[in-house]
Amino acid sequence: MTASHKDLPLPDEAVNTRRPATPTQGPPADTSPRPSDLPAADSMPQFDSAALLRGHSSVAITHGGSVYRLQATRQGKLILTK
Repeated sequence: MTASHKDLPLPDEAVNTRRPATPTQGPPADTSPRPSDLPAADSMPQFDSAALLRGHSSVAITHGGSVYRLQATRQGKLILTK
């Protein structure tokens, strides 16, 4: 009894060995708040610090013509300085 060609394994060169592309580096995933994530209009908007920092330990925030620095400490606290 012989095996049908449908029962034989594919040769190595016919097998798709490509792996899906995975970025080794690049910008962090967008964690910006979406409208559905924001609270109702009658309450104060809330943002996760990770969404603001986006993987950095500090970011610059401009307000009223001045530049402020928002920094995360090793203890997990936030510092805002002018």
